[in-house]
Parts: sequence; C-alpha cells; structure tokens
Amino acid sequence: MKKLLLLLTFLVSFFQPLWGDVRPNILVILTDDQGWADIGYNNPAVYTPNMDKLAQGGVVFSNHYVMSQCTPTRVALMTGRYPSRFGPHATAASTAPAFPKGTPTMASMLNAEGYDTCLSGKWHLGSSPDHGPNYFGFDQSYGCLSGAVGNYNHGYRKGPLFHTWHRNHQLVEGSENGVHSTQLITDDAIRFIGQKRDNPFFLYLAYTAVHTPLDERGKFIDQPTRLDPQNPNRWQNENDIPWFNDPLGKIQKEKDPEKRLFLAALHHLDHAIGRVTQTLEDRKLLQNTLLLFSSDNGPQVNWPGNAYPDDLRLTDFNQPLPMRGRKLDVYEGGIKVPGFAHWPEKIKPGEVKNPMHIVDWLPTLAHVVGYEPKTEMYWDGVDQYPVIFEKATSVERDMYWVQKSRCRALRYGEWKIVSYSKKAPQNSHKWELYNLTQDPKEKTNVAAQNPEIVSDLHQRFSLHLSTDQ
Repeated sequence: MKKLLLLLTFLVSFFQPLWGDVRPNILVILTDDQGWADIGYNNPAVYTPNMDKLAQGGVVFSNHYVMSQCTPTRVALMTGRYPSRFGPHATAASTAPAFPKGTPTMASMLNAEGYDTCLSGKWHLGSSPDHGPNYFGFDQSYGCLSGAVGNYNHGYRKGPLFHTWHRNHQLVEGSENGVHSTQLITDDAIRFIGQKRDNPFFLYLAYTAVHTPLDERGKFIDQPTRLDPQNPNRWQNENDIPWFNDPLGKIQKEKDPEKRLFLAALHHLDHAIGRVTQTLEDRKLLQNTLLLFSSDNGPQVNWPGNAYPDDLRLTDFNQPLPMRGRKLDVYEGGIKVPGFAHWPEKIKPGEVKNPMHIVDWLPTLAHVVGYEPKTEMYWDGVDQYPVIFEKATSVERDMYWVQKSRCRALRYGEWKIVSYSKKAPQNSHKWELYNLTQDPKEKTNVAAQNPEIVSDLHQRFSLHLSTDQ
C-alpha cells in the first residue's frame, strides 16, 4: 500500500538539464474526438500522411490512455493530476473553472523555466475571460475559451457562452466568421512559431477538429455542408472540395457519406498539422523541437445535431473501433487513443507497448527541461523519460478514471476493473474485471473467477478515491 501511495503522490525529483544550455522547443498537439482508428498508422483506410510521418519518425504509444471526455483530459494534461483531485465538476465537460487560480500547470512550469508560451485553439478549462489560459502560465492565447465551436462562425453552442472566440481573453469582434477554425488555429500557431525570440518556446496546439459540428465547405463559404438534393449519397460540391479528394482516393472509396465527411475533416486537420511541421522545418526548428501528440478521448460515433448553427445530425460516422466503448466510456474505446512523441535524432523510432497516460506528460517534460521546483510538488503522472528516450520498461502503476457519477475504472498491469453506476462500488464484488492482454476487447467479465484480483484493484481504487475532492 505504501508503494501505491508513492505512485499516487509522485514526488518530483530535482532533475538536471539534459541538453546543456540549449533546451528544446516543445509542441503539444491535442486533437478533439479522434478515436484510435481515426488515424492512418492504426487504420489504412484513413488518409493522415502528416500525422503518420511524425509517428513513424518517433515513438508510438500503442497503449496510450486519456480521460473519457475533453475537459478531464485537459486537466490531466495541464496539471499532471487526475481531474477528480479538483472535484467532481472537473471529471466531465464543463464551462466552469476546472481548477483554481494558482494551480501549477505545464505552461506555468515551462514559463518559469524561461519558455515563451502560447495556446492556439481550445481551452475548455474555464469559459469566462477571467479564468482563461493567460492566468495559468500562457504568455499568449487564441481560439475558443469554451469547448468545440462552429467551424465557420466560431460560436459555442446556443446560449450565453456562444461568443467565445478570443485573443488573450479579449473576445474578437465578429469572431473572424467565414474562415474555418482549423485554418485560424493553424495560422496562429505559425504566427507564434515565426516570432523573433531569444527563448525556447512551448506551443500548446489544441485543435477543435474533429469534434462536431462537421462542416467542410472548401471555397463554397456561403453554403453550409449539406447533402446534394439531386444525389443524397453525395455532399453538395463534394467533387470540388479538396478535403473530400485525397491524392490516394481513400476518402472517395468510403461509400457512407457521413463517414466520408469525417474523413474529409481528418484530411483537413492532417494538412494543418503538416503546415505547422513544415514551418518548423523551414525555420530550421524541427530538429530541436519535441513534439507530443494525442487525442483527448475516444470517438463520438453518433451526434444528434442542432446544438450549433448548421449542425448536422450524424450516425456512426467514425471509423469502426477494434475495441469496446466510445467517448464518455471507460471501456478501452473511450480512453485509448492515438499518441506519439517525435524529436529527430533524440527519440529513436519505435513503439512503446506498455501503458502510458497523458497525466504522465507533465512530469516527463519536467525531466526533459530539468525543472527544479521551489517547493514539493505531487503529481499522479509518472516520468516516462526512460521509456521514451532510453527504451526502458515502464513501471507498473495504477491508472484511474472517474467520469462524474456515470462510470469509473482502474487499470493495474494487465487487469482492469470497471463500474457503471451512480456511486463507486463499496464492495469489491460490484466490479467488472477484464484481462486486457487476453481480452483487449473487454468481451468477458472474469470478476467471479478472480476475486482476489478484484479485491486488490478495489483497494487501489478506494485509495485513489480517498484523495479526491
């Protein structure tokens, strides 16, 4: 139990800088609702050559975990702590402040280490300007304070928080209507990369793609994406919109128009990431840039529409998963997503098969930059530097999920317990149990056959629960 507690409250060691006086630039790319199968290196039906090239040139995390929804994953990424540490409100998508001002974040850590810091894209950790990213270590910020937005009007759903498009917490008049959000976020990232500076930079590039609403108009800006009245299996002007027509013809091979629309949005996103990495290469910055990539949760799969203007109802529009669950689930499909690290000549290409979690990214970056905290800091994440850079075997540790009052899970080693109920189980016999090595699709609940394993994982879960707010 003491060992578990040490893992729970990971104490930062005093790292020494690893790269001499030249520290790497850091680029963290987080996509939205991109499932495990919605990337080319996991699924050849998908056209994402730029993401695939980065993954192949770096180390792929083949068992990479996040939380089951957008805000909780962003909490874990920014703080290195499980979102439930800040209270139930942080365990589901919310427009409320996720954590209090003064909370140490990835940005504040890197800012303290002399990094110029910028967020381009989605914040969703407090949707009012008085709780925006510039209060948490970002020198600059741009995009949406709230969650995903309409791609051309950049508004958040229907209601008082519709106007959310900002620069440094100042709402942008007119919200830059008429330009796709993926392009605007990318343009801002390129602007930041191109600034003259004496310091290394940290860029948090948080795309709203490929979250709904899906809207790919190409040059037909004044016409919302809709099916062709003359051919209901085709989108209007589909032949003339480049995102529907990749050079390999993969998107056009998909017969389902809704899946085709999603693949077009992925193509657009991938092209944007290619623009960013090309900018780094053109400016001779790519060689000294550590890039980390992840999605924030599993695929949406179905969407009722009408939450945004020009918001289509979509059914079964993601690529099929080879596992159980989807966004909002703590089964594998909801929390296991694409992830990789890329840094030319510093990270050897390969694969990390042992489980990793996005909560690990902050302590890992602390190691990379030689961060020495002024006071003791406790993280739930584990420093994965030896795994990524030295090909070491990662330590066995708990991974812990709470999705408000809906579901919860804990993984330790190859075993995982799952519960779908309003309250956490008080007794170990209330859990489902899966062996992820033998049953990665979580088809067979083996709790009855393994009561001692369930009891051990239940105790681990209870210890985590006792440290939550």
